[in-house]
Amino acid sequence: MTFKSHIDGREFTLTPERSMEIQNKIGSDIMMQLDDVVPAVVAPERVEEAMYRSVRWLDRCIKAHSKPESQNLFAIIQGGTNSELRTKCCEEMVKRDTPGYAIGGMAGGEDKEDFWQTVAHCCELLPKDKPRYVMGIGYAEDCMISAMLGADMFDCVFATRTARFGTAFTKYGMIKVKREACLSNFGPISEGCECYTCKNFSLAYVSNLFRKDSAAL
Repeated sequence: MTFKSHIDGREFTLTPERSMEIQNKIGSDIMMQLDDVVPAVVAPERVEEAMYRSVRWLDRCIKAHSKPESQNLFAIIQGGTNSELRTKCCEEMVKRDTPGYAIGGMAGGEDKEDFWQTVAHCCELLPKDKPRYVMGIGYAEDCMISAMLGADMFDCVFATRTARFGTAFTKYGMIKVKREACLSNFGPISEGCECYTCKNFSLAYVSNLFRKDSAAL
């Protein structure tokens, strides 16, 4: 798999073996196999190709993994929204008996119904005594429904990316901390919240701090 640097445009290649080497060195508790990721809405032939390639790459990752006793390598299920491909991929990955399983290739333009049905289908097929991890989702609705369907773990850039642009998540909804009104609000970010930030810093302080940080950027 070849990438271009966003800094200087140089190309570099990431192989399953190199991926394992990097993750072994940084001491990842949960390591992800290198998989072939394509949006669920691309041509069916490309989705099938990516699924079989991901299975082959898992075998290479397992072979290259140097610390299986202390670092957990997760397989990644591919197959788009095609239930037959997802079934085949789940069957093949489960044969490898990895410590956990990720459901990949989601949140790539497919309909919500197709997304949820795919998560439900994979969760039914994957071992219930091992973590089932849905990759790349961050909206509260998707996390909640996926958890109800059997998923245990999630990840997404949504939360950190949104925070970077000056938005705080609260049980009352999202707050744009850059708004002028926030500069005169000396209450907590979220009333009644017991987290460290809400107990120790006012919304005005956070808003002013963010404005200074934004100016520095």
